[in-house]
Amino acid sequence: MSGGAFRIRQIDLGSPDADVEAGDTPSLSIFWWKDLPLGMRASLPDELPYTEARLRQLAAEFSAAQLAARSIRLGAPLRATYEGWPKSVLSLTAALDAKDLVGCLDELATASSAPAQHISVVICTRDRGPALAQCLQSVARQRSAPGEVIVVDNSRDANAWPVCIRFPDIRYVHEPRPGLSAARSAGIRASRRDIIAFTDDDVEVHPGWTAEIARAFAEWDVEALTGLVLPARLDTIAQRRFQFDMGGFGTTFVPLIFDQRFFEETRPSGAHVWKIGAGANMAFRRSAFDRVGSFDERLGAGAAGCSEDSELWYRLLATGGACLYEPRAVVFHHHRRDWPGFRRQIKAYMKGHVAALVAQYDNFGDRGNIDRIWKQLPAYFVRTFVKTLFEGPPGRIGILAAEVQGWLAGLQFLLRFGWRKRRTSNWLRKTR
Repeated sequence: MSGGAFRIRQIDLGSPDADVEAGDTPSLSIFWWKDLPLGMRASLPDELPYTEARLRQLAAEFSAAQLAARSIRLGAPLRATYEGWPKSVLSLTAALDAKDLVGCLDELATASSAPAQHISVVICTRDRGPALAQCLQSVARQRSAPGEVIVVDNSRDANAWPVCIRFPDIRYVHEPRPGLSAARSAGIRASRRDIIAFTDDDVEVHPGWTAEIARAFAEWDVEALTGLVLPARLDTIAQRRFQFDMGGFGTTFVPLIFDQRFFEETRPSGAHVWKIGAGANMAFRRSAFDRVGSFDERLGAGAAGCSEDSELWYRLLATGGACLYEPRAVVFHHHRRDWPGFRRQIKAYMKGHVAALVAQYDNFGDRGNIDRIWKQLPAYFVRTFVKTLFEGPPGRIGILAAEVQGWLAGLQFLLRFGWRKRRTSNWLRKTR
């Protein structure tokens, strides 16, 4: 899926005229049933528009997945498997007994009207004024207004202030200490509500984002939530490589519970907490931070590279908590446009991932984290290299090289004993 720019199409399968546009460019079609995201498909121009028969087939396929994942009488909720995919428990008897599936889907697709005054939205930004303005405009269009919106400016010279003053209801915090984790921690300290939701300055949120976060926390007894991250644009080769070759920020469209069973199943290989979601779309109960501490300020962009979000999910699960992935909470992410920036991002992701594995091993002594560094990741590099030689897309070797560079850069954290002695907060010392 390299070629030219991809057009992103939003298709409501509940509409009588669901797909009438042919177009002359490749497309990524994102399918909805009203406000419920169902799935997506990449298509070449000669496959478009979709025929009525194809749309009916897609509707049936997506509807079955949604009903199995959301209907309690059909076996929901679904637990995440080893690889972070839904493990269906739908029985033949339950499927045969199901009635009025379209009516059930209509009910599931009802948009949330839950109030969001108990939610603090925290947006961390650094030197991206125009992108921040777009993000804040999308937050201002929420169906359920959050209780407060906090912008944490992580720049040296407070250059986000001129953007923030254009939005009178925004609370502005300047955190000059570099690092996304430091900025997020500053946002937590400044917030006053019981639920704290995070998104990034290169994101635009769906109008129902806060309402769906509010509904999810009202319905589920979990400490953390992540949501669906869709691409905002696929104009450049770097954006398409990130989305199609690297998987973007995930492609699962049904809710999943990441609980103790998931953690214990994946713990021997370094619990796969990165499968839970993305920091661009996550929320927490305030009590979660009281229980396990804030973000590890050694990790994240501006520090070790990334994975400050997944390390926090690791702590939550390792100490008995649970996380919910709820794709009703939707945001649209602007991927890196340029190739050098994309490669730097991939390198930072891998470097930060290794740093997080070291931190997780130091915190809990789980040997699987070290095994992942020395065994699983090198095996992944070899498999990817061999596969790419025979069938890989152009540019994949360059991406792999960036991943290997990130892994090598991350190995330094095994030897930085002063870095390893530092802890996220006092919570570890209190529990020992």
